[in-house]
Amino acid sequence: MPFRAFRHIALLLAGLGALALCAALSLALGARPVPLPTVADALFGDAHGREALVVTGLRLPRTVIGLAVGAALGVAGAVAQAITRNPLASPTTLGINAGAGFAVVVAIFALKLDSPVQYVWFAFAGAAAAALFAQALARRAGGIDPVRLALGGTVLQLVLLSWTSAVMLLNQRTLDEARFWLAGSLAGRGLDVLWPVLPTLVLGLLVSLALSPALNALALGDDSAQSLGVPVARIRLAGGIAVVLLAGSAVAVAGPVAFIGLAAPHLVRPLLGGDHRLLIPGCLIAGPVLLLSADVIGRLVIRPSELEVGIVTAFLGAPLLALLARKVTR
Repeated sequence: MPFRAFRHIALLLAGLGALALCAALSLALGARPVPLPTVADALFGDAHGREALVVTGLRLPRTVIGLAVGAALGVAGAVAQAITRNPLASPTTLGINAGAGFAVVVAIFALKLDSPVQYVWFAFAGAAAAALFAQALARRAGGIDPVRLALGGTVLQLVLLSWTSAVMLLNQRTLDEARFWLAGSLAGRGLDVLWPVLPTLVLGLLVSLALSPALNALALGDDSAQSLGVPVARIRLAGGIAVVLLAGSAVAVAGPVAFIGLAAPHLVRPLLGGDHRLLIPGCLIAGPVLLLSADVIGRLVIRPSELEVGIVTAFLGAPLLALLARKVTR
């Protein structure tokens, strides 16, 4: 086996080990710490009582949701950066998360929704509309301008966030229902919220993995990709659909969690390179590692209270965005 292939396999296995550690810490840490042996006993049904109930009833669903949402956001960021050839692209910077959030808040206001299970299709619709609008803003003769796409997505995000705030202020009930969800959180979510979006989330992951060879060709430029027989327009369309499926699923479950989609590809590329056949599986691991780590930090910093994971990722991700923007514009 060539050394490079061995190195890649070792790094992926190390990532899986880090993911297992983050999942274990997510099950063990919080306002009431639970020893890891007790966590293991609770998972295998050998422990009972209050600590076991905390692990299986509260933290296990939260951890499973963190794994799914982190994977969706990490892969969505990698695909978004590939189809736009823009290192700053992500569900957040393209306005997709804000579009999903705005649609959900409007649905809460107009239809009196009161459960995350009911938000799913509105989140998808908002994510799709925002993605299409961002593409329209960036389009020019000959294709999509990556700089315009980043700027248009940022402007769209700001506009949608302001509209979201305006709708929330129209009545107290909408404000009460939406503000916790909009912060982005894994707390208080049961697996009943995940099951409705799981098929679309898995479909988005499978499409992303299937597109990985074609995404490598897109990185060479449209003309080079077409000369290799790659249908550029169809690959971009399929990639955009995958991003909407993944981001819409994640937002429907956990709210608009920022910066995971932006950070995961930039953390994986220096380790595994730019080959999307490795990058996408790497982001499938790195996204949940980042999200679960942020969730654990949020539980510990102001214990016994906690910060929503969306607040932690925004606090940590804002400096990353500034550094990446500076690097790109040099």
